[in-house]
Amino acid sequence: MNMKEGNDRLHKSERRNDEPRQYRISVNGHLNARWSAWFDDMTITRESDGTTILQGPVADQAALHGLLQKVRDLGLALISVTRIQHD
Repeated sequence: MNMKEGNDRLHKSERRNDEPRQYRISVNGHLNARWSAWFDDMTITRESDGTTILQGPVADQAALHGLLQKVRDLGLALISVTRIQHD
């Protein structure tokens, strides 16, 4: 691999790292869709088992921690946090 190929590969990976990653956050209890704006416009899906799924792009780790703090502040029980891989 020559220097140009290495630099091209580096720039491509940097672009991928700059893109928001998709996350799926599962909590116990049902949230009304009106909470979507407070959770940075994530999609809110109420499941039949009494849980709620928050899903959408998260800019970086700081934004993810902010979302998790909001879950805590509402007193919701956190079930899982999953990064969704896209090919």
